[in-house]
Amino acid sequence: MAEAPDTVGVAAAAIFAVALIHTFSTSYFQHLAHAHPKHAGLWHLLGEVEVVFGFWAMVLLLFLVLHSGTVHALHYLESRNFTEPAFVFVIMVIAASRPIIDFAGALLFHASRALPLDHPIAYYFTLLSVGPLLGSFITEPAAMTLCALLLRERFFSRNAPDGFLYATVGVLFVNVSIGGTLTPYAAPPVLMVADKWGLDAGTMLRTFGWKAAIAVIVNAAGVAFAYRKYLRAQPMMSPALARLDVPGWIIALHLLFLTLVVVFSHHPVVFSALFLFFLGFAEAYGHWQKRLIIREGLMVAFFLGGLVVLGGQQGWWLQPLLADMSPTALYFGATLLTAITDNAALTYLGSQVDGVSEAFKYSMVAGAVTGGGLTVIANAPNPAGFAILKGSFEDGAIGAAGLAAAATPPTLVAVAAFQLLPG
Repeated sequence: MAEAPDTVGVAAAAIFAVALIHTFSTSYFQHLAHAHPKHAGLWHLLGEVEVVFGFWAMVLLLFLVLHSGTVHALHYLESRNFTEPAFVFVIMVIAASRPIIDFAGALLFHASRALPLDHPIAYYFTLLSVGPLLGSFITEPAAMTLCALLLRERFFSRNAPDGFLYATVGVLFVNVSIGGTLTPYAAPPVLMVADKWGLDAGTMLRTFGWKAAIAVIVNAAGVAFAYRKYLRAQPMMSPALARLDVPGWIIALHLLFLTLVVVFSHHPVVFSALFLFFLGFAEAYGHWQKRLIIREGLMVAFFLGGLVVLGGQQGWWLQPLLADMSPTALYFGATLLTAITDNAALTYLGSQVDGVSEAFKYSMVAGAVTGGGLTVIANAPNPAGFAILKGSFEDGAIGAAGLAAAATPPTLVAVAAFQLLPG
């Protein structure tokens, strides 16, 4: 059980609460940037979701310096594990490279041609179903990056209805969160507890994966049906997404880099070195590349790093709260708590409770992935999708209330799948 909070714990919880309020207020700051151009730079900075947790993590570290001294603050910072933020940055940049995007676009395009639907509807459905399920094999951050980029290029524009944009993002975030549960290494909340709780590939597929796949397909079909008129009005597929212009050997090497980074996702020294080799290769064959999303990747990593720093001080209230819940209450509690804290941090804290039952483990993992689409901070890949898609929304921001409302229906489908289906 977690110890009673000290002054630092209480202060960290208060700073975390302020950071949450700030996260839900970013669209307001973006509005201020347009309304008051004299200080637009400041308002834009405060309106960047990816900046919020890094900024408030800095505030926490300054408090630690003043309260406990520089040595203690540095010791706390160095005790945090930043492997996940680093991995998400690397996988984002590689997955968003032109050879990978073109290959994924062509693959999903040809898969969609097998469906007996109007092609824009079929391709949209494929991006929101097959794409997130691919996350079980290429990791959720990579799947989010691929799907978000393909959706932006094909369906998102300034003329798209707000309802369509929000509904698409809501389904994308939920489907990516649950779609990575076919394997034990792809979804961050599963990855955090897989070894300790014995969640191997067979267990994941039998216990979580097939239920998640059903929910993913239902969610994608539902939003495609709801906006079928808008989708039918979209122009035919761009030839750039339907064929491969990049040489096959370059695509193969990019896929190799992606695979090796996934394989060594727990070893930052290895995947960082692979990333440096990738950057050199991309520079050498730059005419087959588009701009690498270095800035976007760094912003997302900054966000996640801030969450690691702030989240490390929240165990005193989260851990006992989880330990005292029944399995059913735990499932719904984890789903709701995921909306205000990273689901990987949530499952990690749950794994610190000793002597838990199989029902506890199931409820903890299922609840964490179910709520992973409700907010931008709920699941590690969400900031990546947010960074890629936010430019299509008014004021360049995805409203927290709009996202939560749009993600609620697909979240309820996930609830039904994990709570009502047998096994």
